Amino acid sequence: MSMWTTAMAGAAAGLGVAMPLGAVGVLLIQQGMRDRRGAVAAAAAVAVVDCAYAAVATALGPLVASALSGVEAWVRLVSAAVLAVIAVRGLLASRRPRPAVASEGEGEGTGAGEGPVRTFTRFAAITLINPTTALYFAALTTAQGATLSTGAAGAVFVGAVFLASLGWQQLLVAASGFAGTRISDTARAWTFRIGYGLVAVYAVRVALPLP
Repeated sequence: MSMWTTAMAGAAAGLGVAMPLGAVGVLLIQQGMRDRRGAVAAAAAVAVVDCAYAAVATALGPLVASALSGVEAWVRLVSAAVLAVIAVRGLLASRRPRPAVASEGEGEGTGAGEGPVRTFTRFAAITLINPTTALYFAALTTAQGATLSTGAAGAVFVGAVFLASLGWQQLLVAASGFAGTRISDTARAWTFRIGYGLVAVYAVRVALPLP
């Protein structure tokens, strides 16, 4: 796999995990409506956690694949199944009504008046406890195995994940100033469909690797 292909794979992986607009995305948009500086820090926090999960998975994935040498096809199929389940669950969720999210100023802990460091820490913690992100990268990098075994390839992949995730999160921050108090159900559903559509494509790619 060339470095360019690796970078594109990392960017697609980063978008696949970042684009589905769940609770963190909605909170990020609301943060942007209250405090643009804090929202920039929050967006960076989400991208850093995505990058950290990708880095850990990239480091361990080749080791797991090597330990399971001889059953690579089964490794790919299991990984593809995990990614497919994540994609299907996400796509089904896009069909459900969005639960109400506390509007600006309601209750405590909304982020109003926080400094950038505290906001960064809060959003990093919220993102860190999401098990889907860890599972997503673990399945993806384990299936790719030896293609990410070199330090350069792994670094390119992880760097692309970070840049793609950061770019998307900062786009949400920029767009938040033009949004209402809540993003529309239609817009949210389409971010789910596009983001989890990328995950579904990855599942197929992992199960049936192209020559």
